[in-house]
Amino acid sequence: MNLTFYKYQGTGNDFVIIDNRQAVLSKNNTKLFARLCDRKFGIGADGLMLLELPQNEEDDFTMVYFNSDGNESSMCGNGGRCLVAFAAFLGVIRDKATFTAIDGKHKAEIKDGLVYLQMQNVSEIEKYDSHLFLDTGSPHHVTMVDDLIHYDVTNIGRKIRNGAPYFETGSNVNFVEKKGEGLFAVRTYERGVEDETLSCGTGVTAVALSMYTTKMTNKEEVSIKTPGGELRVTFKETKNGYEDIFLIGPAEQVFKGEIIC
Repeated sequence: MNLTFYKYQGTGNDFVIIDNRQAVLSKNNTKLFARLCDRKFGIGADGLMLLELPQNEEDDFTMVYFNSDGNESSMCGNGGRCLVAFAAFLGVIRDKATFTAIDGKHKAEIKDGLVYLQMQNVSEIEKYDSHLFLDTGSPHHVTMVDDLIHYDVTNIGRKIRNGAPYFETGSNVNFVEKKGEGLFAVRTYERGVEDETLSCGTGVTAVALSMYTTKMTNKEEVSIKTPGGELRVTFKETKNGYEDIFLIGPAEQVFKGEIIC
């Protein structure tokens, strides 16, 4: 079978995307998804997404996301932004979208070339002496470091990801350095990819909320520099935590192709 695919990237976080509204692929074909994401034997990507038919009348489409290891994963923020851009390319939406992902319903809008993706509300952030932990659709460990550019993200991130209390389930690990008021740099080790990625949307969201929680900033709009580019996160603090959380940044189609499956 010749499979048509699209390649998208959002601040260097890259994805294989397939229009699966006609159910051309089974969601159980995890070996195929891992091969398609393989940078030596396949297309190469941090993850793979299927755009599927909506599950209800409110939605425009359904997002199904797989990590590069082929396993279905928790929410991917940059992936969600890229899928919204892909839906607009297909004509499924114009500039606004409502869709369901593994963590629930999301709304999004395309404005001035950027995708604004509404993330799930966050009601709990766990604070420890050395780090914070929270779930922004995916679990995230957030810790401050010095000299981030030279930090051993891969080895230290892998150790934290696999260690107590995360073990097999694992957590994404974010290393953060403050660069200015409301401006931070972050590098992220992603579970499922099992390596550092150039950007992580749910990680950037977790960092923004963590920096506000620890009073490293008093701004409800935070800019985050990743190795792949800059993203913004806006939010509102409420008595129940954080709401109206938006992940904002570019999403670009890189190429379209066919691969033999």
